[in-house]
Amino acid sequence: MAEGKVRFPGFLRWLARLLPVLGLILLVPSAAQADPEDIRAAARGVVRIVIVEQDGEQIVPVSHGTGFAVGPEMIVTNAHVVAEARADDNLSIGIVPSDGTTAVYARMVAVSPRNDLALLATTQPMRLPPLTISGNPATESGNVTAVGYPMNVDRAQGLSSADIFRAQPPVKSTGTLAGRRPTREFDSLLHTAPIARGSSGGPLLDDCGRVIGVNSFGAESGGADAEFFFAVSTRELLPFLRANNVTPQVNGMPCRSIADLELAERERAEQQRQVAQAEAATKEQALARRQAELRREIEFALFDERDNGLALAMTLLICALGAAGLAIHAHHVGLKHNAEIGFGLAAVAVVGAALAWIGRPGFDEIKGRLEERLRTEMAAEEKRGPMVAPTAGNMICSLVPERSRVTGAAEANVPFNWSADGCVNGRTQYGFSNGTWSRVLVPQDEESVSVNTFDPTSKEYRMERYLLDRETMERIRAARAEFQAPACGAGQDASSDYGAMQAGILALLPERPNERLVYSCAKAG
Repeated sequence: MAEGKVRFPGFLRWLARLLPVLGLILLVPSAAQADPEDIRAAARGVVRIVIVEQDGEQIVPVSHGTGFAVGPEMIVTNAHVVAEARADDNLSIGIVPSDGTTAVYARMVAVSPRNDLALLATTQPMRLPPLTISGNPATESGNVTAVGYPMNVDRAQGLSSADIFRAQPPVKSTGTLAGRRPTREFDSLLHTAPIARGSSGGPLLDDCGRVIGVNSFGAESGGADAEFFFAVSTRELLPFLRANNVTPQVNGMPCRSIADLELAERERAEQQRQVAQAEAATKEQALARRQAELRREIEFALFDERDNGLALAMTLLICALGAAGLAIHAHHVGLKHNAEIGFGLAAVAVVGAALAWIGRPGFDEIKGRLEERLRTEMAAEEKRGPMVAPTAGNMICSLVPERSRVTGAAEANVPFNWSADGCVNGRTQYGFSNGTWSRVLVPQDEESVSVNTFDPTSKEYRMERYLLDRETMERIRAARAEFQAPACGAGQDASSDYGAMQAGILALLPERPNERLVYSCAKAG
C-alpha cells in the first residue's frame, strides 16, 4: 500500500502532462471515411476472371483473378491473370459478374506484361457499370479500398469449382496509401489494403469509389513484418487504355462526401437566412425612416390646411360683418333692395366661414393619409420591379464545383432551354410536385437512376445520380413502366399528375445519391 501511495501522485502528474496532448489529438479532424454506397456501386463493376479449360462436356477452372469494367463490355485486369490463356490456345477466359447476369467468355484485346495490364472484351453484352478513374489521385496518403476475389476467402467458404461461376459480390478490404513506388519498370502505389491470390487485377479505390490503381502483387511478409501491397498506378493505366482506343470515365475533382455537401448546404442556407434577415431589417429601418419623413410632411401639410381654413373662416366672418354693416346702413337710408343684398351676402359669408371652419382636416387624418402615401409608393415600386432577366428561354447552366459531388465525368456547361410550363429543350416535360419541377430518368441499358430538378426562381439546376443494383433497378423499371411522361405543352394538370407519379419512384431510391451536380443557370448570349 505504501508503494502504491508513492506512485499514484506520480501517475497523476504524468496524466496531467498527457491531457493537453490528448486534447490536441481530439481537436484534429479525423480522416474522411469511404462512403459505403460509393464502394458498393463501384464493386458492381468488378468481375471474377476465370481461366478455364474444356474437359469433354465439363468446364474446369484452372485459375482465377479479378477485373473491373472500363466500359459496358470492356474489362481491365493484370497481364499475369491471363498469362496462361495467352500461352495456351486450349484455355479460355470466363467473366463472372458480381451482380445479376450470367457468366460469358472474353477475348484478349491487349496485353502489356511490362506494366502488368491487360484489356479484355466480353463476347456477349453484359452491360457492366464502368468504374470511374481518378484523374488526380492521391499518391502519398489517404484511405483506400481494395476490391477483388481472393482465393483464401473462397477456400474458407468451402466454395466448389462450380460456385465460382455464380455471381457473387467481391471482397472489400480497407487500408491506407504508403506512397508511390517505381516497381519492375512501371509506376505503382504502395498500400496496406489486404489482397491475396485471386485479387490480382481488381481496383484500388479512393473514398469516392474511383480507381486509383490496379492491384497487382504483395510484398513478402515474414511473421510480424507489416504487410504492404502494390497496385499499378493510373499513370500506367490511362495511357494503356487510350492506346487501345478506350475512353474511360475520368474524374479529377476532389473527393467530397454527400454528408459534407449537405452540411455545407445547411451552412449556406443559414448564411442566406441571416443575409435575408439583415436585408429585411435594413428594409424595415428604411421603411420606418420613410414613414417618419412622410408623417412630418403630412403633419406640416395638415397644419397648413388647418391654418388656411382658419384664415378663410376669419376672412369670411369679416366679410359677413362688413356686408351686414352695409346692409344696415342701406336699410336706414331707405335703400331696401341694397339692404336685402347686403344681408344675403352676409349670410352667405357666415355659412362659408362655418363650412371653412368645419372643413378643416382633423389630426386623426394623419394616419389615413400616411397609409395612402405608403400604398402609392409601394405600388409604384412594384410596377417598376427588379431588373431581373426572365427565367424562360435559352440558358447556359454552369457547374458549381464547390457545391457538387462528381464521381463520374461531368459536363462543365449544359445548354438549358426552359419554358414556363416545365418543358426543357423543347422535348422533355418535367413534373411538378411539392413546389419542385423534376424529371426522373430510368435508363434501360444502365444500372442507375438520375433525378434532375430545376428551380425557376433561383435558376438552379441539379442532377443527382443513384448507382443501384440490378434487383433494385428491376423494381424501379417496373414502377416506371406503369405510366407515361406527358408531351411538352400538355398543361398544368398533366405536369402535376406526372410529378405525383414520379414520387413513387423517388420512394424506392436510397436516402442519398452517389453523385450530385449543381449548376447555376444564366441567360445564353
